[in-house]
Amino acid sequence: MRSFNFPDPEEGEVLIDQKALGMNFLDVYHRSGAYPLSMPTGIGTEAAGIVAKVGAGVTEFKEGDRVAYGGGAPGGYADYRNVLATRIVPIPNNVTDEQAATSLMKGMTVEYLLERVYSVQPGQMILFYAAAGGVGLIAGQWGKSIGAHMIGVAGGAEKCQLALANGYEICLDRHADEDVSAKVAELTNGIGLPVVYDSIGKDTYTTTLDCLGPRGFFVSFGATSGPVPAVHATELQKRNSLYFTRPTLVTYTADRADLLMSSGKVFAKLGSGEIKTEVGQTYKLEDVVKAHQDFEAGKTRGSTLIMP
Repeated sequence: MRSFNFPDPEEGEVLIDQKALGMNFLDVYHRSGAYPLSMPTGIGTEAAGIVAKVGAGVTEFKEGDRVAYGGGAPGGYADYRNVLATRIVPIPNNVTDEQAATSLMKGMTVEYLLERVYSVQPGQMILFYAAAGGVGLIAGQWGKSIGAHMIGVAGGAEKCQLALANGYEICLDRHADEDVSAKVAELTNGIGLPVVYDSIGKDTYTTTLDCLGPRGFFVSFGATSGPVPAVHATELQKRNSLYFTRPTLVTYTADRADLLMSSGKVFAKLGSGEIKTEVGQTYKLEDVVKAHQDFEAGKTRGSTLIMP
């Protein structure tokens, strides 16, 4: 870690005095090289703070505005940061910096997964892996608000209790060797589910396929256990015309109108209390190595907050 005088924002940029930082598994992928980055680079893609300076041509924001960002170019682990004005969003008065920093990226992920990749409908039963993680806890609440019957998968009884307190009707404990696909077959009378949201990857690939019903959607949005095997079209055909997709937040918020729409929905739900954030642990920025170690070891729950 080093200190230096931060450069003024260039044209189209704003300088943010960052007050709270979010942590996501994407940060681990970037640090480990699973998602290679051009060097030199920083990591971190989610933060909230105050506009300290605006660059030439920026008209949407002014000094003193409270703003946040989630996604985009890495480099968020810092006290100050220059960011393109087109990639930041305003924070409403009824949302705190801590809420914005730990919920914006995760909340927008849930929004595009449950509303745009596959439009979850009231009464549908869906399965969501890592139900006690930052994304999973928001997904449980969001799905419940839609009227869906949420089934979660988490590691350990304590994490399952947390998931059940955040919108899930059922939580399957993977540490107890529960047969996820058998339980799904029991719950659906052998029909299977319309959609499964899988952020685990290699270890759950076959199980996820087994959980899906005819024309079901396999939504792969992470790979904490390693990349999924090669997907063969004939396998999807044999399993009753399944769909497989690997969406990203970058694509679903590339257009500024989509970014503002998605962030607006997240902040509206946060401000109204329809969804709540579970900050399971807080680290100082200088302790970010410890944060990553705990994150990868599965010792964290809910969202992780990093304070500059």
